Amino acid sequence: MKNLIIRKASSKDQLALLSLEQKVIEAERPFNNTIKPENAIYYDLNNLVTDDASHLLVAELKGKIIGSGYAQIRESKKSLKHTKHAYLGFMYVEPDYRGLGINKLIMESLLDWSKQQGIFDLYLDVYDENDAAIRAYEKVGFVKSLVEMKINLGV
Repeated sequence: MKNLIIRKASSKDQLALLSLEQKVIEAERPFNNTIKPENAIYYDLNNLVTDDASHLLVAELKGKIIGSGYAQIRESKKSLKHTKHAYLGFMYVEPDYRGLGINKLIMESLLDWSKQQGIFDLYLDVYDENDAAIRAYEKVGFVKSLVEMKINLGV
């Protein structure tokens, strides 16, 4: 896509990132009725921008941020062969720009960054009913691995 820039986010992007975060939350509400109706926060954006173990990217088109995603190096479970892995999150592209390969470009950049850090195992979470997101992740090479189950015993 002409004029599209995939770049590392900076503190100057704070307002745009906060807006995208709320759009991610709104998009996921249909899949999880326990998300707070107001003031829900998913990410520590300051940390994602400044932490050396995190790589927060934005997709920018003509000066407007239209997408995001991050990779964050984390300690792995002691039972696994790898001691560290990258966790991917904040994967979002504005609806008007979906289907143009922007998410794939962001993800490929995050995969490349992870490899440069010596990290070859990557994980992400996606709601089981979010078929579009699952298809997008599978196109990049992700496979289903673990199912999280929950129960709410409240009234």
